[in-house]
Amino acid sequence: MQTDAVLLTGPKALSVETLALTAPGAEDVVVEVHHSGISTGTEKLFWSGDMPPFPGMGYPLVPGYEAAGEVVEAGVLSGFKPGDHVFVPGGACYDGAHGLFGGASAYITSAADRVARIDPGHGANGALLALAATARHAMAGLQKAPPDLIVGHGVLGRLLARLAIASGAPAPTVWEIDPARHAGADGYEVLQPEEDPRRDYMSIYDASGQGALLNSLIGRIAKGGEIVLAGFYAEPLSFAFPPAFMKEARLRIAAEWTAQDLAATRSLLDCGALSLDGLITHQRPARDATEAYPVAFTDPACLKMILNWKDAA
Repeated sequence: MQTDAVLLTGPKALSVETLALTAPGAEDVVVEVHHSGISTGTEKLFWSGDMPPFPGMGYPLVPGYEAAGEVVEAGVLSGFKPGDHVFVPGGACYDGAHGLFGGASAYITSAADRVARIDPGHGANGALLALAATARHAMAGLQKAPPDLIVGHGVLGRLLARLAIASGAPAPTVWEIDPARHAGADGYEVLQPEEDPRRDYMSIYDASGQGALLNSLIGRIAKGGEIVLAGFYAEPLSFAFPPAFMKEARLRIAAEWTAQDLAATRSLLDCGALSLDGLITHQRPARDATEAYPVAFTDPACLKMILNWKDAA
């Protein structure tokens, strides 16, 4: 079986190519992708060539870890059937290309235990499930406090704010330096950092990916406060020790979502406690991926770019 897929052969060398898919096994499914998202975090670093050494990295590669579509072939032990609508976080299923993460493709072969059923009514929003699960992973679990300050009002920052409110926590404050991104807040306030006088936050979540902010954020926490690094940081992080020492600051790194996060996030969506509406600002046919990727990474008006595979022909 063959598929059209986005292929990165090097930094900023991107095209849509035809690749061979590995054959599915008894525990696998083949998913026809309807929509896939472009990540402005890790995927941008792969595109620009700025990603530090990362397990499984190498060119050529099929990027993307946000895809939603329909099962068209299901192994006898998969637990799925053709016609099921699913989220799939990509797959290492391409002959001659690294599947890192392998989601930007018209078809994906995946182990069934990596796939989650979703309501087909989500449409393109279904591709955002991984981002929502990432935000949930940063917050959920023992010894984790919801954010009272979020830095960055991009898609991840908005999801963190929505999840905090859904959890019953007080509405967080959100910092955003781009005035155009102040819109879209629902139940919480978005400020320029200089407009905020507070210096007693107990839990600051950085969703900006800007490591240079670390010293500034340490100056904004209360004694014993925590800074959660929820973005991805290409450069080494550093901070002045004396202010952090005086605050007894705590740093926590939030990694990628787990299957439990994915299931819990799907439940929040199904019951209406969490909405993914208003996060997708741009869509392009998958055949136009060469133009779509730079827009996703460089246009500040683009919160989330979605590639449409189903109607791309």
